[in-house]
Amino acid sequence: MKDIKFYKLLVFVNALVPLALVGWDWRRGHLGANPLDFVTRTTGTLTLVFLVLTLLVTPLRKLTGANWLVRLRRMVGLYAFFYGALHLLCYVWFDKWFDLAAMAQDVARRRFILVGVLAFTSMVPLAVTSTDRMIKRLGGKRWQKLHRLTYLAAAAGVLHFYLLVKSDVRKPLAFAAAVALLLGYRLYASYTKGATPLSLKAQSPPR
Repeated sequence: MKDIKFYKLLVFVNALVPLALVGWDWRRGHLGANPLDFVTRTTGTLTLVFLVLTLLVTPLRKLTGANWLVRLRRMVGLYAFFYGALHLLCYVWFDKWFDLAAMAQDVARRRFILVGVLAFTSMVPLAVTSTDRMIKRLGGKRWQKLHRLTYLAAAAGVLHFYLLVKSDVRKPLAFAAAVALLLGYRLYASYTKGATPLSLKAQSPPR
């Protein structure tokens, strides 16, 4: 079995670099006129980046034959949840100051917040069941089915971003294209896996 400790360390360090840079800019007062908006948007973008990277692992593993990549997927997925939690915390704490009534009104009135909440809540069971103990408890097949919620989280996250942006939609559309491509790959792989090869059909006796 390939030793991937170095690659795990590489992912661990590099995944924290953006947060360290934001902290450094905040300390120096270089976050612009609206630091809260900058941090909120940055953490949201990083959430989508790590969701896309999580979805990228499977096709990359199959195309390259580097099966050890799957052992990094859990860490990448947890970073998606981590930045999603920071994104939500910016809204709950610094925007609404834990005012539950105001947050409930926002969810009811503003579609992009409702979709954002859906995206984050779909990530919660993924994070909770990310341990080896939970995998054994659920069983491999049930665990894999549950973790298809990643597809919902990614799609809802992209829609949340699109609804939030009022003018320049290039970034959300770029994320939408990436997610659509990765989910399309899975649909294609599932279809081709279930299809009966023509050579086998020719050998089957008529009924």
